[in-house]
Amino acid sequence: MFAPGLTVAASAIHGRGCFATVAFAARKKIAEYTGERITNAEAERRGKRRVLRISGLDERFSIDGSRGGNGTHYINHSCRPNAFMQTVRGHLLVLALRDIAPGEEITVDYVATMHSDRKRCICKAPGCRGTINKKTA
Repeated sequence: MFAPGLTVAASAIHGRGCFATVAFAARKKIAEYTGERITNAEAERRGKRRVLRISGLDERFSIDGSRGGNGTHYINHSCRPNAFMQTVRGHLLVLALRDIAPGEEITVDYVATMHSDRKRCICKAPGCRGTINKKTA
């Protein structure tokens, strides 16, 4: 079951993506990232998989969207995203950075992942930094 206002379809960025079926206003909630709540130690263990659908929640827990998720685990990375994720009272929310029209793919900047810093970005956005993880100096 998908979160209200979202669907999953083929993505020009990678595999499948999460798409808006309704308009979302800037700075408003798109959906909650849902799935199995796991410890960060378990996330590290599961992080050895090739395709990850795990997002950090806080210093102790992560959410594995591939297990019981609502489609938000198909949100792809972009160096020029239209959304961002924020933890609010123990819930990981996806919020719009700008107005999003129906049919647009929802994207976020992953910033830091369990992937190697060498993992190439394929978002094709203007000014793409070339890596999924944001490298620090």
